[in-house]
Amino acid sequence: MRPIVKTLTDDLSRCGWFSLTRPASYTVTGSCHDNNGSLSADCQVMNVLKSTVALNKTYTDTPANARRLAHRVADDIIMATKGFRGICSGRIAMVGTASGNKELYLCDADGGNLRQLTRDRSISLSPHWSPDGSRLVYTSFLKGYADIFMINTQTGGRSAVARYPGINMAGSVSPGGGEMLMILSRDGNPEVYSKSFGNGQLTRLTRTSRAGEASPTWSPDGAQIAYVSDLAGAGSPQLYIMDRSGSSRRLTSRGKENVDPDWGANNLIAYSSRRGGLYGIYIINPSSMDERLISPPDGNYKDPAWASDGRHIVCCKQDGNTSRLYLLDTMGDAPVCLTPNSGSWFSPSWCSQ
Repeated sequence: MRPIVKTLTDDLSRCGWFSLTRPASYTVTGSCHDNNGSLSADCQVMNVLKSTVALNKTYTDTPANARRLAHRVADDIIMATKGFRGICSGRIAMVGTASGNKELYLCDADGGNLRQLTRDRSISLSPHWSPDGSRLVYTSFLKGYADIFMINTQTGGRSAVARYPGINMAGSVSPGGGEMLMILSRDGNPEVYSKSFGNGQLTRLTRTSRAGEASPTWSPDGAQIAYVSDLAGAGSPQLYIMDRSGSSRRLTSRGKENVDPDWGANNLIAYSSRRGGLYGIYIINPSSMDERLISPPDGNYKDPAWASDGRHIVCCKQDGNTSRLYLLDTMGDAPVCLTPNSGSWFSPSWCSQ
């Protein structure tokens, strides 16, 4: 079937690990059939150099899920040839304005299968996935105030997580899924808190009476937190890192504004930095402090979120009053636009499930 072949070919091209060569190191063959309403596909991958079979597998699904089946095949090919999981079966949550309001949307890793998750006719912001991919936490003005909700991505059912007086802004969910970070102004100043999903215990993590905090994100092991603070001066937010005890250190010094951190499984932090009048996506190693720019100098790039392979980043590129999502490759492949022209798309969050 053509949709499967096209999706599979595009996936393997987009991931950046393969190129068509002669002679080839690997060959991929296969077939697909519609068996009385059930879709079946076979895939064989041969290691030409070793004359061994790297993958020989049959896949089944419904015809309506042909694209999902192709994504699974692509990820298995990557695993069989590279030894690690691909990103093709991943999903992206984002905020979009195609309906005229800021609602939550979901799409596949390639931007396909776009669907609207909320229909609140209100403002939804800052979605963050649970580790198992079943839920999102996000900020909503559904009740007229900035509250934090959790929503089931399959059923749409949701519940309130934080509705304290003042600002309630959602941060990332811990790697273990047992708690989440948030920014609350319940005590008068925007500070970083964590909240347990089990017993509801709320823990204040920062105490900066003359500064405001934003955008907290967990380290891969859950032992540290990166966040934004204007402690260094109003109008110049910078990135900081703190541990569970509250001990913190400043991470960034270059750039007028350093915001939107996302701590990847590769232990690198992606963030947006304004330098020379434009925002660019940078990545920094919090141990060595080495940093580098990975976005092109052709516009404003913001809201980075690591893909699960530690190589790619999804972010938004702002052009005037509109923005679209792009997939950036830290190894140099050209950016790939993921969202349609209609509306604005921003605040992406990546899920590997």
